[in-house]
Amino acid sequence: MKCDRRDFLKFTGVGLAGLTLSQLGVRFSPVEAYAAGLKIDGAKEVVTVCPFCSVSCHIIAYVKNGKLVSTEGDPDYPINEGSLCAKGAAMLTMTTNEHRLHQPLYRAPYSDKWETKSWDWVLERIAQRVKETRDKDFMEKNAKGQRVNRLESSFLLGTSHADNEECSLMHQAMRSLGIVHMDHQARI
Repeated sequence: MKCDRRDFLKFTGVGLAGLTLSQLGVRFSPVEAYAAGLKIDGAKEVVTVCPFCSVSCHIIAYVKNGKLVSTEGDPDYPINEGSLCAKGAAMLTMTTNEHRLHQPLYRAPYSDKWETKSWDWVLERIAQRVKETRDKDFMEKNAKGQRVNRLESSFLLGTSHADNEECSLMHQAMRSLGIVHMDHQARI
């Protein structure tokens, strides 16, 4: 190997730099990468549908020991190609948050305390209140004497948590009660 003055200075500089770095604790031996175990290791992968709007993006849910441990968008789904809106991206925390309610709470009028009630009690109470309102405010005929069969004192606001079929059932149920004022959260 031919070594001129310029090459000699290069090799000397590199050697001195390497010696200096080794004295500072830098090791030149191959380093094995360290990675902590992923929380989805050993989890079952389940493709599901996001319930928050009618787009119905696919979500990959990871279930381990019967508990949801992670969610992510499905890159193979052609509509969202793996991206999720804020609601879809927050699905894991919405289902596992320690502050999430697991039973109905009721606060009586003029009370400052919440009471735990059963679902049967709550559904019965809602049915009673709807019937009372309908009986009180149902309008069979308008001012011109035309049959209208409507209830204008109640309003339905649909939720993006319901799929299209559930929204259709709610719409039909409210129309059967005579409710004419309806809107949907997805439109707002």
